[in-house]
Amino acid sequence: MTKTRDVSTVVVFAALTAISDSVSGIPQLHSGIWYSWVFLMIPLNGIILGPLNGSLATLIGVFVGHFVYFQGAEEFLFTFGAAVGSAACGMIWNKRILPVIIFYTLGLASYFLTPISLSLPLWGMWDTYCAYTLLLSVGLMHTRISSGWITDHTRFWMAVCSLIGVEADVLFRIFLFIPMGTYQSIYGFPVEVLREIWFLSAASTPIQAAMSVLFTCMAAPTLLGFVQKRVENTD
Repeated sequence: MTKTRDVSTVVVFAALTAISDSVSGIPQLHSGIWYSWVFLMIPLNGIILGPLNGSLATLIGVFVGHFVYFQGAEEFLFTFGAAVGSAACGMIWNKRILPVIIFYTLGLASYFLTPISLSLPLWGMWDTYCAYTLLLSVGLMHTRISSGWITDHTRFWMAVCSLIGVEADVLFRIFLFIPMGTYQSIYGFPVEVLREIWFLSAASTPIQAAMSVLFTCMAAPTLLGFVQKRVENTD
């Protein structure tokens, strides 16, 4: 019964994710995984379903959504970032902080060790730096963060998890784009175009991240309560 319930819940949230990924979002300089409204579902899936089921629902949803709202075959590679974001959010929600710190550290290190990063504005990723700083702060305080404290500050903890989760998606896509070299091998972008992308993303990405955090704080408590009641009724 538990497996059936888990599968049905994943299917429902995957469908919601597919719908959000099938609708054109905020206009941007270039296409990409956040060109739709899927960024609203990334932390929600991680918090409600957990890191494993949440990332699975997100991955299924964005794959389906990308077929409905097709933006190019190369964009399917970047859909994995959304699943990574949901997994990171679910881990932080469940106080599994160390794996997320390792991911952020390796992701940022690989970026700054890539020579082309020296030609891009340092401040262009300021929102990711903020999320990393927040993550390290949470890591230092995790032994003091009790279940009771989280219960008393549910929306605040959801906001923390959401920001770290959506920025983990951003960091993964940056890893594919810069250290893995897809900016050149797939898109053929010169450094001038990369600078424009970094400049505009420094404004657009934080706006979308803030929208995702706000949406999660509004929707997640109700949905989480509904899912928990469903679990209790079926046990």
